[in-house]
Amino acid sequence: MKSVFRALFSFLLLSSVLSSTLAALTFGFPYGRTKVRGVNLGGWLVLESWLTPSLFDTTNDNRIIDEYTFSQYQTRDKASAALKKHWDTWITEGDFQAIAAAGLNHVRIPIGYWAYEVSAGEPYLQGQEAYLTKAINWARKYNLKVIVDLHGAPGSQNGFDNSGQAKPFPEWHSNNTNVQRTNAIVKRIAAKYKDMSGVVTAIAPLNEPAGFYGEDILKFHYDSYGSIRWPYGTSRQSNTVVMLSDAFQATSYWRNWMPYPQWDGVIMDTHIYQVFSDYENSMTEEQHIRAACAKQIDMTSSTLWQIVGEWAPAATDCTNSKKFFSRGQGSRYEGTFPGSTRVGSCVGKTGKASTFSADYKIFLRKFWEAQVITYEKAQGWVQWTWKAENSDEWSYQAGLANGWIPKKPTDYKYPKICG
Repeated sequence: MKSVFRALFSFLLLSSVLSSTLAALTFGFPYGRTKVRGVNLGGWLVLESWLTPSLFDTTNDNRIIDEYTFSQYQTRDKASAALKKHWDTWITEGDFQAIAAAGLNHVRIPIGYWAYEVSAGEPYLQGQEAYLTKAINWARKYNLKVIVDLHGAPGSQNGFDNSGQAKPFPEWHSNNTNVQRTNAIVKRIAAKYKDMSGVVTAIAPLNEPAGFYGEDILKFHYDSYGSIRWPYGTSRQSNTVVMLSDAFQATSYWRNWMPYPQWDGVIMDTHIYQVFSDYENSMTEEQHIRAACAKQIDMTSSTLWQIVGEWAPAATDCTNSKKFFSRGQGSRYEGTFPGSTRVGSCVGKTGKASTFSADYKIFLRKFWEAQVITYEKAQGWVQWTWKAENSDEWSYQAGLANGWIPKKPTDYKYPKICG
């Protein structure tokens, strides 16, 4: 089936290209020559309860676990007031100034489909788009590049709370209306930023779709490429880079896909974490570092530009422990996640950096450097995330303040950590 999609869309796109003059694209960032070093602004325009637990705890309603239920189980006035305060304070101009001062060059900004369109029966509140506009202006001021990341789609593309609505099974891919709505939103985003590629250098049309449930994502990727590359309604092309999710598929799955020059300005976005299985939580610190270094093979074997668009120095799922997060489902590391086997205590593994031992901070520095060195074998990286209320091992801001992230990302203490 994948070969059929490739053949069909290769023909359609090549026909389009041959019918017009193929102009060289001029990207707003020298991708392929300069490494991407960035950070995600998680938990801001798409809520995630583990990043901002206080926002959810103040509702006094345990049914509220994601942005959908945040608006569903509160009055609109109460939810709206809470969201506005959150949007005004969680990320400010000062954060952009600090991100630039840390030597980073990109911010990836998650935003949900509901910022653009809400259908009957959906409780979502809007207002996020105005803050995205503020963010882009701040990025321009501090010479940062923006990746606009559509993080949630109608029906949920993965079933995770970070899609806007947690579900037992994702329903985006199995409902054509959901896909059509998403395509329309991608077109809208592409049209809005088509002449702003100097600051909005890339658009990610869908975060982490569940590609393991079928190959629907292939057609969507092709459609998204067309929407972003040709937003003018003519043969004129935009200079916006198209950043496509690997949909939880291996690098080898995408080998020789969307080859240049039929497709130009395509980045494959892969996300790498070592916390979402029993085995990963049982790994020693040295094993975590070796596993990070071993990813160099994937980094150098991609036939597309590849960026690790999400990753973290976190080595356990302790942030999901109910001791640290009231809505947590339990931690595999401490054995409170259903079916898991205890490895150890989460005390000193998450929470505030003031509780971290000197040895643990040294490990976080080594693990951070091992990943950065590895991911720069490809085109670079965007860490998840800039800040977190009570999970400092995930926070770039906390890492800078506490020494496991250097003031400049290339100031390594362990430059030979991967050999």
